[in-house]
Amino acid sequence: MGSLDNATPLGHVEFASDGDYSIPDVPMGTARHLKIICIGAGASGLNLAFQVREHMRSVDFVIYEKNKDVGGTWYENRYPGCACDIPAHNYQFSWAENPNWSQFYATSSEICEYLKATSHKYDLRQYIRLQHQVLDCTWEEESGLWNLNIKDEISGQVFSETCHFLINGGGYLNHWKWPSIQGIDTFEGDLVHTANWGEDIDLRGKKVGVIGNGSSGMQVLAAIHPEVEFLVSFSRSPTWVTPNFAGEFAGPDGANFDYSEEKKRELSEDPKKFLEYRKALEKAMTGNFKINLKDSETQKQTQALLKEYMIGVLKEDKLVKHLVPEFGVGCRRPTPGLGYLETLTKPNVRLVTDMISEIVPQGIKVRTGEIIKLDVIVCATGFDYSWIPRFPVTGRNNVTLRALWKNRPTAYFGLAVRDMPNYFVFLGPGSPLSHGSALPTIEAVTKYMLRIIWKAQTESYKSVVPSTEAVTEFIHHNDTFHQKTIWGTKCRSWLKGGKEDGKVLTHPGSRIQNIHCLLNPRYEDWVWTPLAKNRFAFMGNGMTVLEEEGRDVTWYMNDPNIGYEGIFY
Repeated sequence: MGSLDNATPLGHVEFASDGDYSIPDVPMGTARHLKIICIGAGASGLNLAFQVREHMRSVDFVIYEKNKDVGGTWYENRYPGCACDIPAHNYQFSWAENPNWSQFYATSSEICEYLKATSHKYDLRQYIRLQHQVLDCTWEEESGLWNLNIKDEISGQVFSETCHFLINGGGYLNHWKWPSIQGIDTFEGDLVHTANWGEDIDLRGKKVGVIGNGSSGMQVLAAIHPEVEFLVSFSRSPTWVTPNFAGEFAGPDGANFDYSEEKKRELSEDPKKFLEYRKALEKAMTGNFKINLKDSETQKQTQALLKEYMIGVLKEDKLVKHLVPEFGVGCRRPTPGLGYLETLTKPNVRLVTDMISEIVPQGIKVRTGEIIKLDVIVCATGFDYSWIPRFPVTGRNNVTLRALWKNRPTAYFGLAVRDMPNYFVFLGPGSPLSHGSALPTIEAVTKYMLRIIWKAQTESYKSVVPSTEAVTEFIHHNDTFHQKTIWGTKCRSWLKGGKEDGKVLTHPGSRIQNIHCLLNPRYEDWVWTPLAKNRFAFMGNGMTVLEEEGRDVTWYMNDPNIGYEGIFY
């Protein structure tokens, strides 16, 4: 990769000039030197590093990661039972296939090891600076650069860094938070959050309370039940519990299972069969978008089936009353709860649906006045879903991302923000967040970002930002569309900012539609600021880099379909 040193956007030598406008003596397609900084070395950052190296020229690229190793959310989340509810074979990069997953649904530790191994195998570590905390980011209009202040957590040194393009790969499952409960600091036992689990926590023979019944709450409840004396699940809201995603490929009743050595060998030795298997899994998860339309027959059938399933497992009328929702399937993200419902039926497990009044030194006090005495409180209360980074981001005209997103986070296709030039975000608001595995989305978004950057690099644009009009109309379309979806119905969901009637923050359509939308950028939705006085200065000396480098200059004769491949109906 190149360096920023002595970079000249339009070349040193004039090819032609009329005294007012000078044409640089460079061929069309010349890639000016750029620096790209990515924040976060999770799945998004690793994929970006690989694709930049494979497909970009003249780029200086670096990732700043706050943790001691790569892995992102899978590095940070280590609570008992932590696993991905997406089939493992669909939670991998297309360019780093792994036929050797040990189980159908992989644990967090196995996914983290996969990401670590991938970073080593493909030599991506050279771009990563571990234990570096980004403190703030500020756009400088005159230079067309982002200025970052970064702290080296090992040395304590704070230094500044600039870049042409800033990409936030920190993710939305990054900033965990304690629940806002009175007296939380007064508890005399052990208080722990699932996203900040301590390896020294001993639950054996203790009275444990788990607050929350999202995916982490369900997983940790089922995992710790066998070793505790008594277990209390504090769940304020009902939720749909599914046997599992792509459950027809899982074990009996959607259960997890171990892949045999024979199966691993079969998938490893037959790439065609391995691809067919992964495509079938993907189709099972994303091939029926109509389930998300609130009045569809598919939605009604799914509600009936899941209600029957939950009643069959729970059996007790009290549990059924408190756990089976009235809202549709998908309003809150359905949670595959392996063993969760079964755990709630155990004699040493209690479900408490009364609102928590406060946390007291002995345990938790609920609205009825009862104090439930506990040794350990586990907060499975999720993350800060505001999408606002933990560090200040200041864009054009001193607009801050915090101010911009104070009332509602909005982004163009979930990847770019108005008033934030040369800034991209992975899995931002408006991304397909409830549409299956995140990795295909990450790969599609990366291609889109790099196409925008490539255009700016080779056509001499100083900055690019989605227009306010495009973002406004995209959000208008989103809100109107979601009047018809299950996500837009009444329920408390992080897909709506934790509000019952909040605006929906997921893509208005299927994952397939989202990927199609990202294949060919709508450049007309962006505001492009050229480096030169004349926007056609990139055409340079009349030649192209193909001619200069002696490459195939008759490429247009190779395939009559060249130029049509991006068109679909």
